Amino acid sequence: MRKAVVYISIALMVMLLSVSCSRKDDGDNALLDTIKEKGEITIAMEGTWAPWTFHDEEDVLTGYDTEVGKLIAEGLGVEPVFVEGEWDGLLAGIDAGRYDIMINGVDVTPERAEKYDFSVPYAFNRTAVIVRADDDRIKTMEDLDGMHTANTISSTYAELAESYGAEVTGVDDLNQTFELLKSGRIDATLNAEVTYYDYMKAHPESGFRIAVLADNPTEVAIPMRKGAETETLRTAINEILTELSESGELSALSEQFFGTDISQGA
Repeated sequence: MRKAVVYISIALMVMLLSVSCSRKDDGDNALLDTIKEKGEITIAMEGTWAPWTFHDEEDVLTGYDTEVGKLIAEGLGVEPVFVEGEWDGLLAGIDAGRYDIMINGVDVTPERAEKYDFSVPYAFNRTAVIVRADDDRIKTMEDLDGMHTANTISSTYAELAESYGAEVTGVDDLNQTFELLKSGRIDATLNAEVTYYDYMKAHPESGFRIAVLADNPTEVAIPMRKGAETETLRTAINEILTELSESGELSALSEQFFGTDISQGA
């Protein structure tokens, strides 16, 4: 009789473990299902970094990343909900689950890849060292040693400047960066090459120039929380981005906002 009780207890334990594992597996892959149930995907971006994501003259949020976000939402069959904020808080929002994904010209780095899962690249970006036109002190990346630069803290550009020995001042947005550069309070700033050209198109009198241009482009992709929870979402987004690339839609958007095609690698 005792053996029968033991056998029954073991069988119950196996069943409970099986149910628990099944529920865990369902939960791990729940994000895409949750997004579809809500009918919306929450996308984090700055909204102040033209031409990636910015407000036009009528205060409408637009830009390359914004339009890519709309196409991803359309491909998933849901509505995009854009949440704007400062760079430092965007990845933290991904960590906390406040945002589903972040589309904000995010470069893929080894450090970020350890913490986040990335989509396939949807753009390729070259870094420019921008200085005042009358300043010829910086000719190579190594010349940043001892210089003062400005960028949003924790951005790829801030990390790169620091790796070459620059002292980085934290700022909230691109306009603040260029104001510091124009006033002479910093020596240089690092940013996307296409961002520099877009800014100069709108402010031709600014008196800036590119002192150094990185040889190799970085991959720009979409970060999301790491793990099985986002696996099906990441797979779906990769399929959408691949289709947009093959159809030429990404190239067309890139030409529209950047004046050149940065959607394809070298």
